[in-house]
Amino acid sequence: MNILVLGSGGREHTFAYKIVESPLCDTLFVAPGNAGTAAIATNVPIAVTDFSTIKDLVLKENIKMVVIGPEDPLVQGISDFFKEDSQLKDVVVIGPSKEGAQLEGSKEYAKEFLFRHDIPTAAYQSFTAETVEEGKKFLETLSSPYVLKADGLAAGKGVLILQDIEEAKSELENMLTNKKFGAASEKVVIEEFLDGIELSVFVLTDGKNYVTLPTAKDYKRIGEGDTGLNTGGMGAISPVPFADDILMTKIEEQVVKPTVDGLAKENIDYKGFIFIGLIKVGDDPKVIEYNVRMGDPETEAVLPRVKTDLVSLFQHVGDQTLDQVILEIDPRTATTVMTVSGGYPEAYQKGKEIIGIDTITESIVFHAGTKLDGDKVITNGGRVIAITSFDDNFKDALKKSYSNIEKLHFDKMYYRKDLGFDL
Repeated sequence: MNILVLGSGGREHTFAYKIVESPLCDTLFVAPGNAGTAAIATNVPIAVTDFSTIKDLVLKENIKMVVIGPEDPLVQGISDFFKEDSQLKDVVVIGPSKEGAQLEGSKEYAKEFLFRHDIPTAAYQSFTAETVEEGKKFLETLSSPYVLKADGLAAGKGVLILQDIEEAKSELENMLTNKKFGAASEKVVIEEFLDGIELSVFVLTDGKNYVTLPTAKDYKRIGEGDTGLNTGGMGAISPVPFADDILMTKIEEQVVKPTVDGLAKENIDYKGFIFIGLIKVGDDPKVIEYNVRMGDPETEAVLPRVKTDLVSLFQHVGDQTLDQVILEIDPRTATTVMTVSGGYPEAYQKGKEIIGIDTITESIVFHAGTKLDGDKVITNGGRVIAITSFDDNFKDALKKSYSNIEKLHFDKMYYRKDLGFDL
C-alpha cells in the first residue's frame, strides 16, 4: 500500500526508516520530510497543517495510511478531518481525534483527566491573567522548586522550574500578562514539584487494546548535568535501566490501563500513540504529562528496537485488533545522541553544510533539521542529526554514538557528552 508520514524531524525519519522495511509498503511519501527521508521516500513540500492539500495528495497517490508525527495537526483535528470526509474515511490514520489530542493540547485538560481516573500525578491549580494574584498566593502554599506550565503547545519549551518564589511570581506574570509563550500561556498550570528520576513510556492503542513499546529516558536540557534551557531533547536511552518488572507492573496497573480505559469510557476516539512522561518518586510512578504522539528524540531510540513489522502494527490499530499482536523487541540497548546548531534553543543559523554523514558505521543516522541543497546536505533547524547505536548496555552503546559523532562536522555543531550520567 501507499503510505504518507507527516512531519520533518528525526521522529519522522525514524518512522520512514521502519516503514520502508515492511513488505506491506509500496510507496512512501513524507510531507514535508528532510534530507534523510529524501533518500528513502518521496518528499512532498506540504505543511503538516494544510489539510486540503494533504487530502489532494492522498487521493492523487491512492494513499491508504497516514502516520502523523507532530502534535500540531492532531490538536487541529486532522484525524476528524479524515473521518468526516466521505473520500478519506477509509484511510487508516495513526493519531487520535481532536478531543483525544487535548491530552497534549491543554495541560489543564490532561490534569483533569488524570484526576477523574485516579491516575497518580502532582497536585495542581490553573490560572489566567485575571487570576494572576491568586496564582501568586497559590505559589506561597508550595515549597521550592516551583513548576509553571504553559497550558497550550509550546514545542516542549513551555515548562519552567524555578527555585526562588519571587522569580516564580515574576515568571507567572510574564507568562500570563506578557504572553511569554504567546497563546500557549494564556492559561498557566502551577503544580507541586515531584522529586525523582524521569522516564517515558510509549503506548500504541487502537482505542480498545494496547501494546506497550520500550521505555526511554530523554535529556531535555541543553547543558551537561541537565543545566541550562529546555530543548526539544538532546538524546535518549532505551530501555531505562531502573525500569524493572516491579516498576513496569505498577506503571501498567496504575497508569497505562486506567488511561486507555478512561479514553474508552469517555468515548474519546483514540487510535495512535500515547507518550506518558513519568517520574519515579520513591518506588512509585507519577504522571508528569501526556503527549499524543511519539517523542523526539525517544523515537530514534525506541522504534529501532521494535522488530515487529510497523506497518502491520498500524493495520491492527486501524482494525482494532492489537490484542492479536505479540511485540518482538530487540533486547539490546539503543542510545541516541542529538547534534544541534550553535545557539540552539535560542537564536541559531541555518544553511551550514554537513560533512561526514557517509562515513558513519555501526550507527544509524537519523536526520532532524536538514535539507538538500543540490547534492549537499545542509542544516535546517535547531536539532540537526541524531546518531543511534546498539550495544549490550547503554555505556557501550553511547561510546559508539559518540565515536561516530566525531566523524560529523558542521559549523558550531554542539552535542551533550554526558548522556546517561544519572543512570
